[in-house]
Amino acid sequence: MLLKDRVAVISGMGPGLGQELARAFVREGARIGICCRNTEFLEGIAKECRAAGGEVVAVPADVTDRAQCERLVAETAKAFGKIDTLVNSAYTAGAMTLFEDTDPELWRLPWEVNVLGALHLTQAALPHLKAAGASAVCNVNSMVQKKPLPGQAAYASSKAALAAATKMLAKELGQYGIRVNSVHMGWMWGPPVEQYVTHAAKQAGVDLETMKAQIAKDIPLGFIPEDGDCANAVVFLCSDLARVITGAALDCNGGEFMP
Repeated sequence: MLLKDRVAVISGMGPGLGQELARAFVREGARIGICCRNTEFLEGIAKECRAAGGEVVAVPADVTDRAQCERLVAETAKAFGKIDTLVNSAYTAGAMTLFEDTDPELWRLPWEVNVLGALHLTQAALPHLKAAGASAVCNVNSMVQKKPLPGQAAYASSKAALAAATKMLAKELGQYGIRVNSVHMGWMWGPPVEQYVTHAAKQAGVDLETMKAQIAKDIPLGFIPEDGDCANAVVFLCSDLARVITGAALDCNGGEFMP
């Protein structure tokens, strides 16, 4: 087990990558504290992970609220005695509109969730990460800030800021034995992307498999990566296999974007 004896806080238990992160961390032996705003969905993921033998603390939380981040961290540390791993996965895409048609105020929400939310939770966890010594933080990022797509400026700019913050935190926190890395996800096949691609296929007048093939033609491996496979990249960076890796940006997109 790659994460045996680790205690991880994971934000963003959405229907896609978030739930796969919870499953992967439990599978690899970690005890986890998880959060999202939807209490019913959160409890469902917690129940599933416990049934698989995992130890889970589930705390409804909005990462834009510092007090709620502190509560998540406190309850996780109280239950398991420490925190040595943090995954900032909570996000929002924000307004998916062209810049010329957008009120710049609509950029605020992605920044508050994707950047400040990650920083709130990292600061809340920092005393525990420092106390643990060999700790790891992984920020879930996106290929879109490297390969721009029209209509995603608000989301991409917030992720670019998170990428810069990741490097700065890696530089500053390395003295405490804390590694800070990011994983830049591309297309990930799971409920959110399936919903989007199904809608796009309908709009284009083609079937789902045709639309998936059109997307996959730009991916050298020839398929859209699964959410679970992408979660494994986060597991790697949080494990001792990556004990000398910090400040890195791992591209996890089947080769669609190569820096």
